[in-house]
Amino acid sequence: MANSDRMPTRRRGRSALAKEDARNFWLFLSPWIIGFLLFGIGPLVASLVLSFTNYNIFNKPRFVGLANYRELFWTDPLVYKALWNTLFYTVFAVPLGLCFALCLALLLNQKVRGLPVWRTIFYLPTVVSGVAMAVLWRWIFNPQVGLLNTLLHPLLVLFHLPNPQWLIDPVLAKPAYVLMSLWGLGGAMIVFLAGLQGIPQHLYEAAEMDGAGPGRRFLHVTLPMLSPVILFNLTMGIISSFQIFAQAYVMTGNGPDNSTLFYVLYLFDEAFRYFRMGYASALAWVLFVIVLLVTAGQFWLARQWVYYEGGAR
Repeated sequence: MANSDRMPTRRRGRSALAKEDARNFWLFLSPWIIGFLLFGIGPLVASLVLSFTNYNIFNKPRFVGLANYRELFWTDPLVYKALWNTLFYTVFAVPLGLCFALCLALLLNQKVRGLPVWRTIFYLPTVVSGVAMAVLWRWIFNPQVGLLNTLLHPLLVLFHLPNPQWLIDPVLAKPAYVLMSLWGLGGAMIVFLAGLQGIPQHLYEAAEMDGAGPGRRFLHVTLPMLSPVILFNLTMGIISSFQIFAQAYVMTGNGPDNSTLFYVLYLFDEAFRYFRMGYASALAWVLFVIVLLVTAGQFWLARQWVYYEGGAR
């Protein structure tokens, strides 16, 4: 009887403490929840509803069913042009960015003097705003007085070539954006650097004792141990590349022959230039599905090549 009398008291004590902890938990979490509902879920649901309407801001939304999606997939050629431009940028900018970021991280992981200064220098461009970066690179790509053509001038004279019209020629416009994307690889470089510094040194020592040279150590120790970091940078790079907007908006707009009409720029034009909010919402949801499928595909493929130290894939 004594034991049975004490047990309910302990349960009530634990229950009261648990309730107080739960109240504090939700109290401190409530600002984020309110903000997420108002500025995250709310606009998300609103855009889904608007994607089935004809809405131009000035009049009430008018339900049109799947008309926006039919136009998007079947009658609007600019959608596929924008998707192609964005895919071109993604396919070239993301792998190049990963390779250069990894090379920089490998260099900055050496034990020599002055490395903190170089790390800061290479990382600084990532904190520059997109608009400021676009203005700077618009000058760099200037065909007459730009820095890039000035540096290339001796080669151009040697081979009797004209100045490349970087942002004017439809053939060179997208490669110019790919080249510009290398300016902002400091973020991926820092992540790679952190991954390199987390690799146990004894793995390299064991590989060296087995006769592995620098190349084999890189292929069989560094890359497998960095594979989760590569997956992270790859995923973030692809998502970011699908959202390229500020650079194109400031530098070229749609560009010559719509060569720099990227998807998000086209979405912006439809929403805030032509006030077709319903159609722009449909474009946004298609982009969301594309990014979701690409990301899911990456994680599915990651099981074949990403190595985790615990042995799980």
